[in-house]
Amino acid sequence: MKKIHLLTLLSIFLFANLSFARNKQDYINWAHTIAKSEMTRNAHLWQADFQKKPKWDYTQGLVAQAILATYQLTSDTSLLRYVDEFADFFVNEDGTIKTYVLDSYSLDRVNGGKFLFDYYELTKKDKYLKAVKLLRSQLNTHPRMSNGVFWHKKVYPEQVWLDGLYMADPFYARCINQLKEDKKLYDDVALQFILTDSLTLDTVTGLNYHAYNDDRKQPWADKTTGHSPNFWGRAIGWYMMAMVDVLDYMPKRHPARKQIIKNFNRLTDALLAVRDPATKMWYQVPNLPDSTGNYTESSCTAMFIYAIAKGARMKYYNNNEWYAHQARTSFEGLISNATIKNPDGTITISKACGVAGLGGTPYRSGTFDYYITEPIRNDDPKVVGPFILAALELAK
Repeated sequence: MKKIHLLTLLSIFLFANLSFARNKQDYINWAHTIAKSEMTRNAHLWQADFQKKPKWDYTQGLVAQAILATYQLTSDTSLLRYVDEFADFFVNEDGTIKTYVLDSYSLDRVNGGKFLFDYYELTKKDKYLKAVKLLRSQLNTHPRMSNGVFWHKKVYPEQVWLDGLYMADPFYARCINQLKEDKKLYDDVALQFILTDSLTLDTVTGLNYHAYNDDRKQPWADKTTGHSPNFWGRAIGWYMMAMVDVLDYMPKRHPARKQIIKNFNRLTDALLAVRDPATKMWYQVPNLPDSTGNYTESSCTAMFIYAIAKGARMKYYNNNEWYAHQARTSFEGLISNATIKNPDGTITISKACGVAGLGGTPYRSGTFDYYITEPIRNDDPKVVGPFILAALELAK
């Protein structure tokens, strides 16, 4: 028995320390390889998300942000040219944006422009700053629930989705910071996070439901709580990334800052409690790992790695090195279980949910069966972008 015990301890020790085997350059190389693989698959950045014609959307903006960040660490000018072609094509000289319609009021479209802050700093072209201001103006009139929380989209009335926090609020906070807006607006940013957390929180698991419907008119909404029926990995992933990113711009003394960090800690621990012990990845429906059809999903895993790694670097935890270790360990699991080397040298990231939402036409019910039967895709931009960002974060 003693020998078995010692062998078990040794195997645990060896597995635990796999995540420490990489140095800074290893992580940068992973980010660079995925970025170059994406460029090989899609000659133009607007083709990300399997688009057949140009469309200004959050996925392309996410990939642009990730590739631009990779350029800043590698100085590979081919990455910069790739982003430049995209930005120059979409943003007109007066700052208007092709295919963007402000009064469609979709928070997703705001995230498309997050990379423009850094791109403006690189190019100093006024049109990119004007485009930032145009997207910022949407939030002045964007529909809200009576409590002040943004609707996810005009077509989804009285609904807040976790996804929307990432789509709008780090951008919103950065605008307040860098455009020197009224600091009282940080209260509005804080409200989005504090109220959305309270409206979507499950106090038993510590996880957050995908969405909340204020008027309970949606068939998917619980008539008592307003919650959607299930937790969804990627929705929680967007939320986790939103918290660590918005804190970059929230004033150190803002009264809501401690609560956002507290919520971040709670959610991190809740997620680690349901992480798959074998692969170190997370499931499409995180709290039901043993349910038939559920699977370890790559996009939420990449998002959690990024958020936890950044949270540890920014010292948002009590034991930051332990959490950094968890992020590194899950990165190894993601590589081992969801990456494929192709004959041409590119790397494919597999096991990504194509899309999931609620309501709409055809109607999306938010049931467990709904989430697990949505298409699973390779090289979905919603894993490509977070994978790159996670690798770069681990290199810091």
